[in-house]
Amino acid sequence: MSENDFIIVDEEETNKEDNRQDTGSEEEKKEVTTSDHSEKDDDGYERICFICHRPESVTGKMVELPNNIAVCPDCMQRSFDMMNNSSMDLSSMMNIPGVHFMNLSDLDNLQSKAQKIKKKKKEPKEFKQLDIKKIPAPHKIKARLDEYIVGQEYAKKAISVAVYNHYKRVATGTMDEIEIEKSNMLMIGPTGCGKTYLVKTLAKLLDVPLAITDATSLTEAGYIGDDIESVVSKLLAAADNDVERAEQGIIFIDEIDKIAKKKTSSQRDVSGESVQQGMLKLLEGSEVEVPVGANSKNAMVPLTTVNTKNILFICGGAFPDLEDIIKERLQKKTSMGFNAELKDTVEHDEELLSKVTIEDLRKFGMIPEFLGRLPIVFTLKGLDKEMLVKILKEPKNAILKQYQKLLALDEVKLEFDDSALEAIAEKAMEKDTGARALRAIIEEFMLDIMYEIPKDDNIGEVTITRAYIEGTGGPVIQLRGQAVPRLDG
Repeated sequence: MSENDFIIVDEEETNKEDNRQDTGSEEEKKEVTTSDHSEKDDDGYERICFICHRPESVTGKMVELPNNIAVCPDCMQRSFDMMNNSSMDLSSMMNIPGVHFMNLSDLDNLQSKAQKIKKKKKEPKEFKQLDIKKIPAPHKIKARLDEYIVGQEYAKKAISVAVYNHYKRVATGTMDEIEIEKSNMLMIGPTGCGKTYLVKTLAKLLDVPLAITDATSLTEAGYIGDDIESVVSKLLAAADNDVERAEQGIIFIDEIDKIAKKKTSSQRDVSGESVQQGMLKLLEGSEVEVPVGANSKNAMVPLTTVNTKNILFICGGAFPDLEDIIKERLQKKTSMGFNAELKDTVEHDEELLSKVTIEDLRKFGMIPEFLGRLPIVFTLKGLDKEMLVKILKEPKNAILKQYQKLLALDEVKLEFDDSALEAIAEKAMEKDTGARALRAIIEEFMLDIMYEIPKDDNIGEVTITRAYIEGTGGPVIQLRGQAVPRLDG
């Protein structure tokens, strides 16, 4: 009995000792794991691949090797492929005389330390909430537009009121039962009259994201070209992929007249009426899935949802043949009796485009559902000679002021005669491309002056004359300290 008792006691003690050893080993394991985690804590640096020297943010998770070596998955896979595909048998090299294999443990002292690179800190983006009191009033918006855009009084007034009402609607949201409808706009005007420039200036004034896109590249879903939702993805990119900021932005779709219905129905219209129908949901307001950082949904990029309910859409186009449709409608009136109108009054009417109606746009090829979602329609006037002269010298960033600044850096004063400005405007009227022609004409005549002036440090002032623009004379050049100017023919 006594022997058995002693045996039982011994077994219990041994079990207790084994349990103590197990708990001790577990505590040691915990200490090791905690120390490992503390070592692997983020210290603000990212590792660099030992082979290709690319950071971990580019390559992905690194493969850790002994001696603090980190190798990216690409280089590791490449080295495995080389070993598998190589025709050389490494084991046969052991028998080659003169070939000795190096002990890798001897390289500890020769090995360079693992490189690290400082991680880029992402600064939190500040998002400005719209405040009703801080939205500029229409007269203030128009006053700022007047500084950059000459003429177009009605268009500036219309766009100022529409934008002011739109952002009041965005700021208030659904505060009460009355929900304000969105006021999308349609701008009609000849080429070079300032449609795109008007929208650019407006977005700069309001400090909201702006996306300018072209309707000519849009096609029906399933065909080569840009999807209709790509206009929203461009706005998202302009807002630095901030969905909330993008939902308060402006989308300007230029060349909207190019998606009109085609007159001939012999072939499928993939970039006309079908695009107008696809844009209906965007204009009215819907949730659209757009790719982040790409224009195509086929790219392997994540998608995000953007609500277009509060996005202001501004469409613009030249509508080249619209004047003929307006003339046809106006000339249907009787040409006899007391209420008769002469055809000559319609033919020579310079403001014919301002008499456009929704019916004229429907005849042009725009579908009624599309026009119904653009409630504000206004026109811009074509530029005449007086407006072109004002565009040359009056705006804040006028073309003449730009050249005067360029020559002022060379300490040369540049002046233009009034007669020279009129000559430039007359040449621009002949080209019939609006304000864009002004820059081309001035670039042509300023080329020789900008080339010759840096040669001579004595030139102090240059005056452009009408004779120089017409090719019958030269500019007036005055040397430094010279009282009487001389003609340089």
